[in-house]
Amino acid sequence: MMTSGTFKTLAIRALALVGLCLTAAPISGALAEDKSGEPKPAVKTAREEIKTFCNNIADAARDQRYQLQKEELTKLQSQVNDRIAILEKRKTEYETWLNKRTQFLKAANAGLVDIYKKMPPDAAAAQMNLLDPSIVSAIIVKLKPAQSSLILTEMEPKKAAMVTAIMSAMQQRDDTPRNPS
Repeated sequence: MMTSGTFKTLAIRALALVGLCLTAAPISGALAEDKSGEPKPAVKTAREEIKTFCNNIADAARDQRYQLQKEELTKLQSQVNDRIAILEKRKTEYETWLNKRTQFLKAANAGLVDIYKKMPPDAAAAQMNLLDPSIVSAIIVKLKPAQSSLILTEMEPKKAAMVTAIMSAMQQRDDTPRNPS
């Protein structure tokens, strides 16, 4: 027969066993089988830990990469702005030089035309044979037609033909309507 002391001992042992089972249940649950029949590992594998780590730092790494790219773009934009400033300065210098050159050529051209107007046609033709055909054509266009024809008659035939072709091309270019777009 059991005495009350033995009964108490058995009850304490039973409670201890139930408590032990309850505390061990979460551990055994980690190793319990899932629906596929394979046991779940209680500890993550190294590959899973690496994946988790990478996922955790992905946003910070992306932000850092964007920051570096932004700094690089800012530096490049500054360099481009510096180059644009230099080019604008050069453009202004070239435009100033071109305006001075154009004014000089207009003044010189007017004086040059007056010189050739006063020359005899044979002397003018001899001089023009030595000049560039585009210059000669620019001068002849500004002379009176009667004087131009006399000078062209006295010039070398090949040179006169080139000058006439240039003058004709310039006239065609002036007559051609331009597309405004």
